[in-house]
Amino acid sequence: MNITVAGTGYVGLSNAILLAQKNKVTAIDLVQSKVDLINGKKSPIVDKEIQEYLAQKDLDLTATTSPDAAYAKPDFVIIATPTNYDAEKNFFDTSSIEAVLALVEQKCPDSTVVIKSTIPVGYTDSILAKFKIKNILFSPEFLREGHALYDNLYPSRIVVSYPKSRPELEGKAKEFAGLLRDGAIKKDVDVLTPNCTEAEAIKLFANTYLALRVAYFNELDTYAESRGLDTKQIIQGISLDPRIGNFYNNPSFGYGGYCLPKDTKQLLANFNSVPQNLIQAIVDSNRTRKEFVAHQILAKKPKAVGVYRLTMKANSDNFRQSSIQDIMKILRGEGVDVVIYEPTLSAGQFERFKVESDLAEFKKTCDVILANRMSDDLADCKDKVYTRDLFARD
Repeated sequence: MNITVAGTGYVGLSNAILLAQKNKVTAIDLVQSKVDLINGKKSPIVDKEIQEYLAQKDLDLTATTSPDAAYAKPDFVIIATPTNYDAEKNFFDTSSIEAVLALVEQKCPDSTVVIKSTIPVGYTDSILAKFKIKNILFSPEFLREGHALYDNLYPSRIVVSYPKSRPELEGKAKEFAGLLRDGAIKKDVDVLTPNCTEAEAIKLFANTYLALRVAYFNELDTYAESRGLDTKQIIQGISLDPRIGNFYNNPSFGYGGYCLPKDTKQLLANFNSVPQNLIQAIVDSNRTRKEFVAHQILAKKPKAVGVYRLTMKANSDNFRQSSIQDIMKILRGEGVDVVIYEPTLSAGQFERFKVESDLAEFKKTCDVILANRMSDDLADCKDKVYTRDLFARD
């Protein structure tokens, strides 16, 4: 198959590599430096398996910034562009998807489009009337940042959906699901081909459940810390119940990253006039958790607070929507100086916060150091560190 992948973030690049094992894949991105890295067999993102496969595997993969090269009669066009949540519109910003659809309509309207970007419930049906493209499918992703290719090689399930109004596309959905399964190492994989609207709901409800679990253990930790209890002992006792399990239970400063903040808000917006309490509570809980952490720091009356890494978790370079950023803003609003140590930043400032590149100087100048996830870098100044990372794992 000839396959074009629009977007080379975690979703796009991991799918491009997965499929390039047995198909001819062209990845298109707007950023020339990312294209150059991929063509040089180097990863523009931090992901162990992506780095290894680019460097070591025989992949039929080419990256480009040229729409003419990318959309020259592909069999499938995968759209994996970002859909950030727009707080003003109370909806995902899907303009990047529509920009790709416009190019497909112009250059290769007979290709089958597979939307991999996260979208609102009902979105695929809504665009069928807007574009003269015969075949549009939706295939949600269930990936962890930093482990995107691994999760495609060993998928929990493969979901490829088709519009209810286009039952003739079920065969295309099964064909694309087969391509994903052929690229995977895990062979015993459940494959689902529901209608698009149901698949859109699968994605948002799955991520909102994960956010619920994070929020639950964070509220447990808030209670324990407020009452002087040992959070770790409580969580260990709870997690031995097989119905609960020992996962997604390490407290943090709040959920963040590429998916959970925007997906929970989008699902809440999709509920609209539908009765609910829980979905709103999940969104509210995350805000309350960040406020609690900020107040815990303020109670220490620090003059200067250090933030060790903006990233959400270990072995990641992503700090989009990281919870610690909201905590930083609360602290600044209370007149506290905030200094960031973040090796991935080259500038001396980030969002008007000072960035200190010298780790030793960072430790020396800060009264309290916030670390969403603990690191050996901070072993020599543990007395200054405030973290809720109780299990110290990725």
